Amino acid sequence: MIGDKVVPKPHHTAAAEGVFAILKDRIGDKRTTMTIAGESGAGKSEIAVELSRFFEESGTRPLIFQQDDYFFLPPKTNADTRKKDIKHVGLGEVNLALLNEHTRLFKFSPNEDIEKPLVIFEEDRVTKETVSPADYDVLIVEGTYTTLLNHGDYHVFIDRDYGDTLSHRRDRNRDELDEFSERILEIEHGIISRHKRLANIVINKDYTVTWVDK
Repeated sequence: MIGDKVVPKPHHTAAAEGVFAILKDRIGDKRTTMTIAGESGAGKSEIAVELSRFFEESGTRPLIFQQDDYFFLPPKTNADTRKKDIKHVGLGEVNLALLNEHTRLFKFSPNEDIEKPLVIFEEDRVTKETVSPADYDVLIVEGTYTTLLNHGDYHVFIDRDYGDTLSHRRDRNRDELDEFSERILEIEHGIISRHKRLANIVINKDYTVTWVDK
């Protein structure tokens, strides 16, 4: 998404380094897809950026897909739609089927270009960009519901709820922090909290990292 403010802090870097330490030997030279999921403000984008940097420094070519690009409506329009009907909040806002298909294409059809959506935040519109998977080795897909994607080789879950993430949400300043936004976060929490059990890597509340045997 163009216009998003992503400024990693030391704890994001530490978490990304922990994830990288777990994955670097498991991945080797295999073409790999992974997801990073968690609640709003948990640090998904920041950890994805730092993890991408660690891969790049190791000689592995990373690519990031943001779930925010796959919302059916652009961000400001989607926010207005939520205000008109809070039942709009949830999985139905996101074209997870398309994101899942693009993840599959990255892994299994690297020579086939992907035309993906791209959000321009300030203009509140969605355009498109073309990605050539053959130019990359690892795909990192970050977003609230990405643990549900079934073409991820590894699923990272950030175990911080909307109460833990308040200061980070203030820093990013993407959404209003009021009673209505807290209701939205409560709804999302009810959905996302169930996804932790699907993950094989958990970033704990203190940003330490745990591998979960499946």
